[in-house]
Amino acid sequence: MSAASAVAGRTLADSRVRDASFAVFLLLFALANPVGYRHTYPTLAERIAFARSFGTNKAVVLFYGVPHDLLTVGGFTAWRFGGFAVVLTAVWGLLSAVRALRAEEDAGRQELVLAGAIGRRSAYLAAVCSIGVGAAILALAILVGLVAGGLPAGGSAYLALATMAPAAVFAGVGALASQLAPTRRLALELSTAALALAFLLRVVADTGSGLGWLRWATPLGWSEELRAFAGPRPGVLVLPAVATALLLASAGLISVRRDVGTGLLRGHDSADPDLRLLSSPTALSLRAQRGSSAVWLTGVGIFALIVGVLSTSFTRADISGNLERQLRKIGSASITTPAGALGFYFLLFALLVSLYACAQTATIRRAEADQQLETLLAEPVGRRRWLRGQLALAAAGATVLSLAAGLLAWAGAASQHAGVSLARLLEAGANCLPVSLLFLGLGALAFALVPRASTGLAYGLVTVAFVWELFGGLLGAPHWLLSATPFDHVALVPAQPFRPGAAAVMLAIGAAAALAGVSAFARRDLVGG
Repeated sequence: MSAASAVAGRTLADSRVRDASFAVFLLLFALANPVGYRHTYPTLAERIAFARSFGTNKAVVLFYGVPHDLLTVGGFTAWRFGGFAVVLTAVWGLLSAVRALRAEEDAGRQELVLAGAIGRRSAYLAAVCSIGVGAAILALAILVGLVAGGLPAGGSAYLALATMAPAAVFAGVGALASQLAPTRRLALELSTAALALAFLLRVVADTGSGLGWLRWATPLGWSEELRAFAGPRPGVLVLPAVATALLLASAGLISVRRDVGTGLLRGHDSADPDLRLLSSPTALSLRAQRGSSAVWLTGVGIFALIVGVLSTSFTRADISGNLERQLRKIGSASITTPAGALGFYFLLFALLVSLYACAQTATIRRAEADQQLETLLAEPVGRRRWLRGQLALAAAGATVLSLAAGLLAWAGAASQHAGVSLARLLEAGANCLPVSLLFLGLGALAFALVPRASTGLAYGLVTVAFVWELFGGLLGAPHWLLSATPFDHVALVPAQPFRPGAAAVMLAIGAAAALAGVSAFARRDLVGG
């Protein structure tokens, strides 16, 4: 095996948990959409009613883009699955690139690699190839899910390609940011800002009057213009292909010319030392996570504000009786009232805060995998104290996100005179905490028992639980089977009253799992990457 192949294999192995988590979610999501659509709208009349009620609704278009054919299973899937999945694959692309091209330098491993029988150009190309293999795995997962859902193989392959096109572009964005930024954290912040701008442009193009031309300014819009199962335009693929090639080539040229551990942007080496948040390991973690926490808070806050503004956009004239009956299978609330619409939206916030808990599990594991804990625990810092501090920090972050979602959703709803009180929406935000803290506790237990698989297990549990909650009811699964997912026990507040009993059980299980995780971590050896 050549040195370049070994580097590519190692990079791919390092990302196996993240790649597997994304692949499983995309496969299940791709499978559930065509199956659920056939079951929910079996007749042409019902599909026409759905297209009329949802096809032009700004609240729905905001999330999935402009639909081009809602009367066929393929057209619906391209809109419902493709419109959401392109954002996920874009996130995967930038995370993969930054992990492969900047995190290795921050950990000091890249210097060792380049000291061997491999040049900088070969090392860069090996990392890019590993990202390409990961993208192929995700595309295959999407294809398998779509075909298993009964869609034709040719159209499914085209939709998989359209869904992965933004991933390639944002892998290029992440690669370029990794050469510009002197640290992994700044590279992630730059890449995330680029993705946020791309998403904002797509939202403006899809919801603004006469602004459809803006889709051509964003990779997310290019994916929409590919129009899988609805008059495909394969020529549009030239845009992401050219953009990806230019970004990766530019990043490659910079990578062979700059010093290892530096970036084109200047660091803060010459600035006065900043000693804030250095008083404890927990404070240090807060300091290290300020950038990522700000990204989470900004994203959730903007989403909540928009959700509040759109809470009055559904009316009984727009929603067919059959559609409302199907939605009641997910939760016994009416989407045609502002409180009901917000209740359904806050189920998504429960998912987002749970994913934040998974991200904190990944952060905890990364500290061990990068061998930072070996130095820290050599000091007078106990294992129990360290892990308890990390979990307390994660719980505090989840609390801030949940309450910020409630506050900003109220602000948006109040601007539309929705008539939902601040107290009820803060309660809706707090309602997201029990399920997210449950998954945080389970993630901590997984970290203590199976550290290398902990991140994948955390994301996998949340993914399977939410997909089953979303589609199990639509598919007519029995109640006892639906109740196996924690999301089934999350009330649709503010449309429904808070469920203190279910919340107490989830919090108790999460706390017990966290305590068991802390105890088990204190007894095992540290496990590197």
